Amino acid sequence: MVVRRSATGRLRRGRFRQRADPARRRPPEGGPGPAPVLLALGVIWAVFQSLNANFLSPRNLSVLSVDIVGTGLVAVGVVFVLLIGELDLSVGSLAGLSGALFGALNVNHGMPEWLAVLVAVAAGAGAGAFHGFVFTRTGVPAFVVTLAGLLTWDGLMLYLLGPEGTIDFSENGLVARLTSRHVTAALACYGLAALGTAAYLAVRLHDRARRSAAGMPSRPAGEIWFRTALLGAAAFAAAYVLDRFEGLPLALLIFLAVLVASDLLLRRTAYGRRVLALGGGAEAALRAGLAVDRVRISVFLVSGALAAVGGLFVASRLTAATTLPGSGMLLVNAIAAAVIGGTSLFGGRGSTWSALLGVLIIQSIASGMALLGVQPAVQFMITGGVLLIAVVFDALARRAAAGRART
Repeated sequence: MVVRRSATGRLRRGRFRQRADPARRRPPEGGPGPAPVLLALGVIWAVFQSLNANFLSPRNLSVLSVDIVGTGLVAVGVVFVLLIGELDLSVGSLAGLSGALFGALNVNHGMPEWLAVLVAVAAGAGAGAFHGFVFTRTGVPAFVVTLAGLLTWDGLMLYLLGPEGTIDFSENGLVARLTSRHVTAALACYGLAALGTAAYLAVRLHDRARRSAAGMPSRPAGEIWFRTALLGAAAFAAAYVLDRFEGLPLALLIFLAVLVASDLLLRRTAYGRRVLALGGGAEAALRAGLAVDRVRISVFLVSGALAAVGGLFVASRLTAATTLPGSGMLLVNAIAAAVIGGTSLFGGRGSTWSALLGVLIIQSIASGMALLGVQPAVQFMITGGVLLIAVVFDALARRAAAGRART
């Protein structure tokens, strides 16, 4: 009997690995990948630079690198939810609630900043976990549950902010310094560029060696070196630009660290394989023995926590807790960034790096429009058009993949 259970357990684990890690059975990344997004970003930068020579100035690009962080962090959490084929409409409200809770605890009640930050982030994580719990236990669609959360947390945010609708905090405090501090040493900029490029090359070569040893398809070595050269050129160009202004922004450094950590979590751990397996099909994940409810609750927890962190960065940029994050635009921009960057609305495909690419496009449009003195309404229309194109492209790619699978 013991032997039979052990064999059954091994069989289930084997089935799960086959379903949960499709990357082990498929050739390396097919399709266009991030190329269309990078091409679109290059076109946007070229157009705005031709219209205003200050767009690609070190100062403007440094400001842009800080402006993307708040929305980008929220978008990373959105990616986790999109990967399982769901949608979280509460992230903007949770971001606003995080700033309001921090301001109320620190400014109004004298709580130390570090403790107020922890409470705000924990509140966001708890709210996200609650959304996931209600969704899994009741069967109510996630967008309905999180829509109710949006209204609830917006109301709590307004209550905490009081009749004035804002809580100002110290410009020299912990939260304010998140977006105002820069690492001025040139070594930091160029060292980070070199480290990132070397790490990418090492990981790709290791994956190629592992696939080759297992007899699976792998990228040609020439392609890996070519991609590494492109990444290195972009990284050192960014380092050069940042070094010419005030150095490496602390906010950007934190954002990149979150991106790397979340990417490793999704692509290099059993948990990440479970998330992708669930996005590929809930029924197959259940048959493989996956704890579907736990995974669903966890991704909403991650989304809520990152929404809270992103809200603190938005508040840091304003040096005040306001109703701005809960107004709806942060929610729209975060979802748009994830989708524009390449994460599928249908689940199972995407990367946390999508958040970086998508938010760069959205914030570049906003920055260019501001330099040109164009009304925000035009920015909204352009962003909406870009989002529509990304969604249509995603749907067509999914349909084409389904057609190839049938044949």
